[in-house]
Amino acid sequence: MARRENPERVGSMLDHLDELRSRLLRSVIAIGIGFAISLLFYEELWEVLRAPFDASFDGDLQSTLPAEPFSVAMRVAGFGGVILASPYLVWQAWAFISPGLTARERRWAVPIVTALAVLFVGGVAFAYTILPRALEVLGGFLDVDYSPTIGQYTTFALRFLLVFGLTFEFPVFLFGAAAIGAISSEQLRKGRRWAVLVIVVVAAAATPTGDAFTLALLAVPLYLLYEVTLLLVRLVLRK
Repeated sequence: MARRENPERVGSMLDHLDELRSRLLRSVIAIGIGFAISLLFYEELWEVLRAPFDASFDGDLQSTLPAEPFSVAMRVAGFGGVILASPYLVWQAWAFISPGLTARERRWAVPIVTALAVLFVGGVAFAYTILPRALEVLGGFLDVDYSPTIGQYTTFALRFLLVFGLTFEFPVFLFGAAAIGAISSEQLRKGRRWAVLVIVVVAAAATPTGDAFTLALLAVPLYLLYEVTLLLVRLVLRK
């Protein structure tokens, strides 16, 4: 006998899918607006992005393909658009999942959305400050003339910044899990060894180059953020 679907359940699922489509569309529009704004200043953004290279090497960046400068300008503007739109993107994600949360859990909406946006931008800013040193160390192992193309350098630099921005978000998810009672500060304290292992593995998988130096640059601040999250869970949530 054929199984009959519950009309209310199907309708609810369709409503969720429609809301997801709507929020994804809004997010895409927000990124497009950010992209358009960044495109107006792509030359200034490119100068900012290439500054770490100029601070680390005496050589110059090369271009081997006619369309490479255009491609780089689009990528730089695209990354700028994501940065500009990131607070709105985080808010849309939260707005989608918040109806399934309790009133007590929803009161953390503004703090969590703010923390996600701040940590993402903070991670990108931190990565930018250490990028010159990372380039100097990574490019100094052999005595060679280092002259990458602008496309190669842009790919490396944007991946470097993006990885730090995304991985710096993890304390918010730990705090959110504690806020809904999934974990406690005591469990976080007892899980320090596992936390170190997970952080090192994630850092090794996420770093663009996979070298020990870049891994350490990412793993150390992530562990410090873990300790800060543990302290906040204990003091703010008292769990």
